[in-house]
Amino acid sequence: MLRKILFPLVLGLAGCGVLISLGLWQVDRLAWKEDVLAGINSRLAAAPAELTPNVSEALDEYTRVTLVGTPTGEELHVLVSGTEAGTGYRVISKVETAFGAILVDQGLLAIDNKAAMPLIAEMQIDGTLIWPDDQNAQTPDADLAANIWFARNVDTMSAALDTLPLMVVTTSTTPADPRLVALPVNTTTVKNDHFEYAVTWFLLALVWAIMSIYLILRTTRPKDA
Repeated sequence: MLRKILFPLVLGLAGCGVLISLGLWQVDRLAWKEDVLAGINSRLAAAPAELTPNVSEALDEYTRVTLVGTPTGEELHVLVSGTEAGTGYRVISKVETAFGAILVDQGLLAIDNKAAMPLIAEMQIDGTLIWPDDQNAQTPDADLAANIWFARNVDTMSAALDTLPLMVVTTSTTPADPRLVALPVNTTTVKNDHFEYAVTWFLLALVWAIMSIYLILRTTRPKDA
């Protein structure tokens, strides 16, 4: 009898062990991601500090900042969809500040309003420091002739506009550019699927256990004469 059930028993225990361990790993990842999101939300809730050039991605990403700057009229248009304001172009502007030019993500430009002239006036800008890199292997190259980009990348865009490698995503500007709808940084778009993944692995472990028990019962059932 033991010899008959040894293989399905080992197979069942090994499979369940692997699937449960994957589920537990996702639980750990869930706790890690929730800590990360809590840290980001804490920074986003803080009062803005005066922007200086002495900031870094490692220490200052998602820090709320305030600054005074003047858009030069040079801007890059990033085609996006699924934002709170709909489909259009994120406008990444070159903005001159007291310590040099930086990138400012001013918000969404309606897709049928691409030719509208930018507002060039000194602005009080409140926003959030980020170093986005939305590119992946499937991202098309920018259409430079039409000024249509498909991802934000601080290094690439700062080189294109000759700015410091800093990007501020606006929460508000005074005066406001009438073409644009601000898209403030928040954590609602940060993926956190670890709970769903954990549930999936645990359910697979349950299914594997049921199938293993069924196989053992089939193996030990007396054959019909």
